[in-house]
Amino acid sequence: MSPTVSLGLAAVALVMMALIQVGAIIGLVMAARRTAGLVRRVEGLLDRAERDFQPVVERLTAMSGEAARAASLAAAQVERVDRMVVGVGHRLEHSADAVQRAVRAPVRQGAAVMAGVRAGVSTLRELRQQRRRGDGGDDEALFIG
Repeated sequence: MSPTVSLGLAAVALVMMALIQVGAIIGLVMAARRTAGLVRRVEGLLDRAERDFQPVVERLTAMSGEAARAASLAAAQVERVDRMVVGVGHRLEHSADAVQRAVRAPVRQGAAVMAGVRAGVSTLRELRQQRRRGDGGDDEALFIG
């Protein structure tokens, strides 16, 4: 081959390589533009989602604070009711003990009086039965001394 033909073929190959490189650069620039547009759209979606969800997050935060406050108040009320029930129980025990003490002494005294009355009535009956049988002359048995 002649040097001119070789030189021509090298020149054509060089031009083709340059065109291929320019095409590749143009393709990369176009892909970068599409990617940049896609990135902008994704950023826009993220910004919009953040704006849309911010009130929801704030409401949830407020609601959780209110729920914690309500739970705290409920626990305090339960403790207060528990203390009240325990206090009422102690007062009822004390009252029941006082009633028992107040009733027990008169009942014992009444029982003692009733026992005395029974003994007296029983003695009177025995004396009456002895007199009816004719054993009334035994006054020495009744003598104390």
